Amino acid sequence: MGAAIRSGARGGLTMIARYDGCGRRAFIGRCAAAALGVAGGRALRAAAAAAGGGAAAEMRFGLVTYLWGEKWDLPTLISNCARSGVLGVELRTTHRHGVEPSLNAVQRTEVRKRFADSPVTLVGIGSNERLDSPDPAVLARSMEAIEKFVILSRDVGGSGVKVKPDSFHKGVPRATTVAQIGAALNKLAAFAAGHDQEIRLEVHGGCAALPTIKAIMDIAAHPKAVVCWNSNPEDLEGAGLEHNFALVKDRLGATAHVRELDSPAYPWARLFTLFVKAGWKGWVLLEAGGAPKDPVAALAAQRRIFETLAAEARESAQS
Repeated sequence: MGAAIRSGARGGLTMIARYDGCGRRAFIGRCAAAALGVAGGRALRAAAAAAGGGAAAEMRFGLVTYLWGEKWDLPTLISNCARSGVLGVELRTTHRHGVEPSLNAVQRTEVRKRFADSPVTLVGIGSNERLDSPDPAVLARSMEAIEKFVILSRDVGGSGVKVKPDSFHKGVPRATTVAQIGAALNKLAAFAAGHDQEIRLEVHGGCAALPTIKAIMDIAAHPKAVVCWNSNPEDLEGAGLEHNFALVKDRLGATAHVRELDSPAYPWARLFTLFVKAGWKGWVLLEAGGAPKDPVAALAAQRRIFETLAAEARESAQS
C-alpha cells in the first residue's frame, strides 16, 4: 500500500493512505489501534441512539476543525474524533486534513470511504468565502468558489457548505449589501439543491446582528439557504437572546457553532433550551480557540458537558 494515494498539490492527500515510513508490523499495529478506536466510537454512537427520543439523542455534538483540529491530517482527525466520542466534523478549508476542491475523483472517493468506514460523520465543508464585496468580479469569484465547495461536499459525503455574509462597506448603503448577500445566497442555494446540499450562512462578521441575518434570509427564501447559528456576543444584544433566536429559528440548518461549553461568557443552558423548544435536531459543532495539551481529552470533556446541557434542556423544555 505504501504512499498509495498522493496528490500533486502540496499538502494534498498524501496523508490519506500511507505508512509514513514505518515498517509492516508497525503499520499493522497502527491499523489495529485505529480499529479499536473506531469500534469504541461506534459503541458510543449506538449508545446515544439507544437513549432515544431526548435532546441528547436528537442534537449531536461535533467539531469544526477551526481551531483544535486544524493541524490534524485526515486519519488523525477521524481517529481523535472517534476516540473522544465526538462523532461529527465540519472540515474548515485550508487545514491539514487536505480536503479541498483540488482533489481528483479518486481522492474524493477515498475521503468518502474513510468517513463511511468510521463512526464519524462528515457534516460538511467550512468555506471562508464571503458574499459582501461591492466589486462584482470579487463576488463572482466567491460564488464560483462556493459552487466548487458544494460539489466537493457532495463528492466526499457532506451535506452542506458554510459561507459568510460578511461586512458592510463605506459608501455602500446597508440595504444594498443586505440585498446583494440575500440574492447571492438564494442563487447558491438553488445550485446546491441540485446536489442535495445546504448553503449554511454563518452568523458572522459585521453582519452578525440577528436582525441583519433575518433581513438577509427574508430575501434568500430558498429552503436550501439556511442559518448556521454562531454563538456570538451580538446574540445577547437588543431585546436579548430569546428574541434574537426567534428571528431565525425557522431558518436554522443542520449546524450550529459553539465555543467551549464551560465558558461563562455565553448562556449555554438558555441556548440549548431554545434549541430543544424549537425542535432543532442538528449538529452542535465546537469551534474552539487555544491549544489544549491533550485535545482528545479536551474534546471528550466538551462532549460530556454537551450531554449534560442537552439533558437539562430537555427537562427544562418539558417543565
